[in-house]
Amino acid sequence: MTDDSPGMTSHRPYLLRALYEWIADNDMTPHLLVDATRQGVRVPSHAVSEGKIVLNIAHRAVSHLEMGNHSIDFSARFGGVSQAVSVPVSAVLAIYSRETGQGMALPDDSAMAGSGGDAGPDDASGDAAGGPPSPALSAVPSERAPEGDGDGDDDGPPSGPRRTGHLRVVK
Repeated sequence: MTDDSPGMTSHRPYLLRALYEWIADNDMTPHLLVDATRQGVRVPSHAVSEGKIVLNIAHRAVSHLEMGNHSIDFSARFGGVSQAVSVPVSAVLAIYSRETGQGMALPDDSAMAGSGGDAGPDDASGDAAGGPPSPALSAVPSERAPEGDGDGDDDGPPSGPRRTGHLRVVK
């Protein structure tokens, strides 16, 4: 991006809305993992565990759900009592299906908070005031190391194919 081109808004709210719709369209239960320590998070404190909270945002579990560009707002019952919930989009760590664990973990948005949230985390130009540039892209190492790499510890069988990451709900 050049210095004279306008910055783009955060892609987080768009990803959240799209994944919410995808999960709901597949008759699954969308859940949000939220960093409850972030400023602006309004959730029942008794439901927070280790600074995080998992929120069921399925249509049948909440009312008045509004997924805006800056916050996600709705009413939900906690212990039988209806309470207003407000979560800044930047506090959402992941959105996933309860049944399958499929979804997306979102990158930390705290670096963007100081810049007003309009610059993306992958702005490779660095800061005009001397901030460090983002790391450059590099090749991913192959599955199997080449023969004779010199470390002398190649007695065991080669490792199997790499597994990709997945989300798992831990209660």
